[in-house]
Amino acid sequence: MPFQRFSEITPEILQLSERCLKNGKIDPGLYAKYDVKRGLRDLNGKGVLAGLTEIANVQAYDVVDGESVPCEGKLFYRGFNIADLVKGFLKDKRFGFEEATYLLLFGELPDERELKDFQALLANYRTLPTAFVRDIIMKAPSPDMMNTLARSVLTLYSYDENANDISIPNVLRQCLQLIALFPLISVYGYQAYRHYHDGQSLFIHMPQPDLSTAENILYCLRADSKYTELEAKILDLALVLHAEHGGGNNSTFTTHVVTSSGTDTYSAIAAALGSLKGPKHGGANIKVVKMFDDMKEHISDYGDEDAVKDYLKRLLHKEAFDNAGLIYGMGHAVYSLSDPRANIFKAFVESLSKEKGREDEFRLYSMVERLAPQVIAEERKIYKGVSANVDFYSGFVYSMLDLPTELFTPIFAIARISGWSAHRIEELANAGKIIRPAYKCIQEVREYTPLSER
Repeated sequence: MPFQRFSEITPEILQLSERCLKNGKIDPGLYAKYDVKRGLRDLNGKGVLAGLTEIANVQAYDVVDGESVPCEGKLFYRGFNIADLVKGFLKDKRFGFEEATYLLLFGELPDERELKDFQALLANYRTLPTAFVRDIIMKAPSPDMMNTLARSVLTLYSYDENANDISIPNVLRQCLQLIALFPLISVYGYQAYRHYHDGQSLFIHMPQPDLSTAENILYCLRADSKYTELEAKILDLALVLHAEHGGGNNSTFTTHVVTSSGTDTYSAIAAALGSLKGPKHGGANIKVVKMFDDMKEHISDYGDEDAVKDYLKRLLHKEAFDNAGLIYGMGHAVYSLSDPRANIFKAFVESLSKEKGREDEFRLYSMVERLAPQVIAEERKIYKGVSANVDFYSGFVYSMLDLPTELFTPIFAIARISGWSAHRIEELANAGKIIRPAYKCIQEVREYTPLSER
């Protein structure tokens, strides 16, 4: 057989893939017949109960007279309403991500001394091993920063003398180091890629111990290291809102599943990164931005409601953008009436749009947020309410912060590593069984046919 290039899809592969599809398709009606909850969710989007957690709660329904009634979405970190947490640190004019991380990991809000010591601990861990940037990040730079993150996390295993120790103190140490290092790995990975692939100037800024996580991201990313107070405040808010979302979201559930096998921290977090990379999870905000870019190309007047409504209908009819039949950023697996993260975000998005001179775009986003649920209700049968989710605005925010799209999903990971770490520790602390749900096999038993008779 002739040598095949690494990424080449040959006619033989195409032929074999057709066999995969032929023998891999399952009749959708069988899922209803055997009462299988596809995606581990029912028609209303309610997840199948698979575990218990004290870390976070996503509330989309109130129980009234024994019945579940849709309510405005609420998100709780360790029992505290996320809206109250945000209000608290904004009122004090301080950054909140480190405080939210402390709360998620340890289950309590820190006092002033505890918070200061925790910030210093993270700053101390914000140093990559000697020559790691040169030997790992700058060699074979990937166009996808999530792959760079995953590869770097797995490589850090080799630098850890106690990599396989899954005692709580050691795992906590590993998690804190990863929380501190994710921003550096992401930004440095992007700098290496834009240098070697795009021919841009290469600069590597060292993080500053007195800056917050959000500030250090902007400081290390920008050539002049400059940023405004509002820019840092909104990026910090984005990190807080993305830090955790209950045990059932795909990447956090992945963390629980992989952790339950008894494997090391680096493998568990790399698996979570692989999950988050998917466009149905962490990559959704990129789709939103690209959808709006396409919308702006086809709509000359951002204030024309009829034109916007027509475009949204064409999206649903698979006649616009990527022809997937989706309005990206609308709807959520759990929330129905509203996503509290989107509601919190929106007020600050408007402020940033004024600072950046992009108020027309903000008004377009607001119009789509208002019209999309109407259009979806008119065009499709829905089982619960539809509202804008956090991805609807986060991509727009990142674009106004001049963050490259390559870093949109890594920013999500920089935030969510806090939640993953808390859930990994919770899984280990409770020493449960290895997670192994059941799949019903519907393949009939067949008699073996000798090779000569096939």
